[in-house]
Amino acid sequence: MSSTLTRPAPPAGTVRDALTSGRRSRVFALPEARWAAAALVSFLVALPPQLLGASAWVWGPLYALTYVCGGWEPGWAGLKALKDKTLDVDLLMVVAALGAAAIGQVLDGALLIVIFATSGALEAVATARTADSVRGLLDLAPDTATRLTGDGTEETVPTERLSVGDVIQIRPGERIGADGRVLEGASEVDQATVTGEPLPVAKQAGDEVFAGTLNGTGALRVRVARDASESVIARIVAMVEEASATKAPTQLFIEKIEQRYSAGMVAITLALFVLPLLFGADVRPTLLRAMTFMIVASPCAVVLATMPPLLSAIANAGRHGVLVKSAVVMERLGQVDAVALDKTGTLTRGAPRLTDIRTLAGSGLDAEDVLALAAAAEHPSEHALGRAVVEAARARGVDVAVVTGFTSTPGLGVSATLGGAKIAVGAPARLLYGLAGPRAADAAGAVTALETEGRTAVLVTRDAEPVGVLGIADRPRPDAAGTVAALTALAGTAPVLLTGDNPRAAHRLAAEVGITDVRAGLLPQDKVTAVRELQAAGRRVLMVGDGVNDAPALAAAHTGIAMGRAGSDLALETADAVVVRDELAAIPAVVALSRRTRRLVVQNLVIAAVFITGLVVWDLAGHLPLPLGVAGHEGSTVIVGLNGLRLLRTAAWRRARIGDER
Repeated sequence: MSSTLTRPAPPAGTVRDALTSGRRSRVFALPEARWAAAALVSFLVALPPQLLGASAWVWGPLYALTYVCGGWEPGWAGLKALKDKTLDVDLLMVVAALGAAAIGQVLDGALLIVIFATSGALEAVATARTADSVRGLLDLAPDTATRLTGDGTEETVPTERLSVGDVIQIRPGERIGADGRVLEGASEVDQATVTGEPLPVAKQAGDEVFAGTLNGTGALRVRVARDASESVIARIVAMVEEASATKAPTQLFIEKIEQRYSAGMVAITLALFVLPLLFGADVRPTLLRAMTFMIVASPCAVVLATMPPLLSAIANAGRHGVLVKSAVVMERLGQVDAVALDKTGTLTRGAPRLTDIRTLAGSGLDAEDVLALAAAAEHPSEHALGRAVVEAARARGVDVAVVTGFTSTPGLGVSATLGGAKIAVGAPARLLYGLAGPRAADAAGAVTALETEGRTAVLVTRDAEPVGVLGIADRPRPDAAGTVAALTALAGTAPVLLTGDNPRAAHRLAAEVGITDVRAGLLPQDKVTAVRELQAAGRRVLMVGDGVNDAPALAAAHTGIAMGRAGSDLALETADAVVVRDELAAIPAVVALSRRTRRLVVQNLVIAAVFITGLVVWDLAGHLPLPLGVAGHEGSTVIVGLNGLRLLRTAAWRRARIGDER
């Protein structure tokens, strides 16, 4: 292992590209994916020869391969489940497929096998990716840290060996190795991964810092306050895993329904075969009738009643920039009746901009003069606030002069010499310290006014005399207000704003976009608590966020949506859906599309139930010819399939965008 303190972080795009490439290569490392792919390929190869009338010796072995590849694993798992007196629905599908083959309906059975093998593979892939992402979150914290010994010397130790009370040295550009409090030094720390704050936060003696956050240009000495297993990052991982597990009851309910259906279907099939034999019936027609029942009672139509509309909606949403990860998610999106929104990167762009220039009486400068001084001093700086000032100057056509003697002081600001005058730009509390007089009082008043409006105030001085105050704020997305209004109409109540940003900035943004319930200054666990409070009140919560700090709340919510462009890898994996194009207005659109999809699913289930019930009753009460049974069974699948495919049309998304759920 390298002796350096931290690993250099590659660009975010490089990380994500590498992760995506790695995930693709790992998909077929899963046995479920390999077997499902083999079953699908053999099915597709066998189908044309059969339809063209080729000999059964040509397509028969290929169908047999489909049965083996797609059916052996669920069949074996189902047989093992029988030891625990559990009848697995996948085993039932394998039996139904074999029953269909036994009476010559090989194609029907193979189709059943392919559908369920593919479904199992997709579930396995999703589970593996989420697990990898959760484990990868721990890589945010460095492997090693520089610990100071009692005699003041330094030693490099693994971060897991740090104990509460240890003192560690954090150099510029390094990631902080443990949660703790600053003993000495001043710097800015980018802690967006934990709190979601868009701008680096000034840190000095007494301030709290978090493991995995990135130190800026200053040096810090930090006393460790928490064990590595209790750090904020570690707790985020634990909360994601815990919250994901809370979704299990829904799965348990579905399994109970499957159990009852499976048991009933098997019992009736056995009764149709065994009872007539006890009264002297012939074996062949009795077996034919039982297998006919197995075919017409099989849930193919029910599966297709649900999947075509859901998959069509998923495909349509995907074409319009929303990745919905599963059919279950698409259905759940339409059930939400409460919405919780993150601020930074979700309702805002996640990038600061200059919003105000306040000139001070007696300075002799106008707004452009103040901006020109500030931009010249900030031009060599890499600070986010400095970039916002320089970008604003260029956008307004203000010339950015070249300065000399540039210095940057963490937590204070920058200073430089321009035309013989000393220009300083930075934190008002520091630059105003010790100053008196009318101009200093005016500057303090301007700072207070801007901060009350939710802006970040930056003071500009020339030769230690205040000349202006700049207001900087994150930029709201242009479609934020419209999205909030649309979500309010869909959910019946206005969204809740959950943010780690300061209360004044949060309330200012909320007022702009139409939100009244604002909860600011939240850590990840606080967001989870807020989501769970809403759900405890009987609400189905849709959580929308983008950062690592949002991941636990995304997992805890009924449904989670991540903003894709700037979203963390953990948020993208934890969320149930991702807005790939970063278009906020797509969120209410996909919710409206989901509601229309759910109505089509109900329609299809009614159609499928009518067909299956009619055919089953006919087979039980009379004599249902096998060809007619197969025709009725396949006809119901075609009808519900075509009905669901209507959601592939662009018109379906257009209606969802305008709020028409018909």
